[in-house]
Amino acid sequence: MKNVSLADLKAFLCVAQHRSFQRAATELGLSRSSLSHAMRSLEARLGVRLLHRTTRSVSLTTEGTQLQQRLLPLLHDLDEVLDTTRLGAHQLRGSLRINSNEGGARWLLRHVVPQFLHDNPHVQLDLLTEGRLVDIIAQGFDAGVRLAEAVPRDMIAVPFGGTIRFIAIASSDYLRCEGEPSVPADLLAHRCICQRLPGGSRYRWEFMANGKSLNVDVPGNLCLDNSALMVEAAVMGLGIAFVPEPFARGAIDAGQVEIILERWTRPIDGLCLYYSGHRQVPATLKAFIAVIQEAKRRIEPTYASPSP
Repeated sequence: MKNVSLADLKAFLCVAQHRSFQRAATELGLSRSSLSHAMRSLEARLGVRLLHRTTRSVSLTTEGTQLQQRLLPLLHDLDEVLDTTRLGAHQLRGSLRINSNEGGARWLLRHVVPQFLHDNPHVQLDLLTEGRLVDIIAQGFDAGVRLAEAVPRDMIAVPFGGTIRFIAIASSDYLRCEGEPSVPADLLAHRCICQRLPGGSRYRWEFMANGKSLNVDVPGNLCLDNSALMVEAAVMGLGIAFVPEPFARGAIDAGQVEIILERWTRPIDGLCLYYSGHRQVPATLKAFIAVIQEAKRRIEPTYASPSP
């Protein structure tokens, strides 16, 4: 690593994360031209091209992607070692980055985050939400949160929040005007509030019939990609929605919507925090997991579907 500075490597990771010289330069407090010059110098010293540059975008070469994936855990661990030494082994310092779906973030924010931040006031927690399943290692996250069925098989999973159901809901006004479906196939004659998946396809609603899975490609001229908005649309009488029960529980308890086709639904394994088992687990993540486990012991014996 002759003549390659730690600052240059961190600058490269910042450019790789943002896919933009301007945004990375702003974060680093540098001029765009200085950062661009530093990256060209880094490429020259390493003897490989790390970045594809156009007038509008920046992307990683194969070598750049490989360097990013190997540097992220190394520099994360280095920061942790230095912060622990600086502050003392009994106090954690540094950052913890978690990528989550919205439901998982709500549960963590309610039951875990307040205690974690109280116990670790020097830790910077980034809890970021998005619908798509990302490569947490490549994107620089310490952990992810998704439904158990979506967790990559090579990851270590920590379940929390209990089981969960996806339920069909509709307002009383809608059911009074359109009638109530008695079997999933009846949905084909109804207005449904569809869910657009991150990849662009529409989600096929999943039910259980005689112990077998039944998928229905429901009709509807309204598509949303957010469960809370789907519940709101159902409350407004715009159609039937199919959402995780925690998001609908408040509206159900308030009498704004009713559960339909309930006997066709079944609980599935709920949320998991997951992380790579192929690298050292950061102390900040260990502490976060410990708070999750304590929250599970405290609430899961009586845990039912929470209001969102």
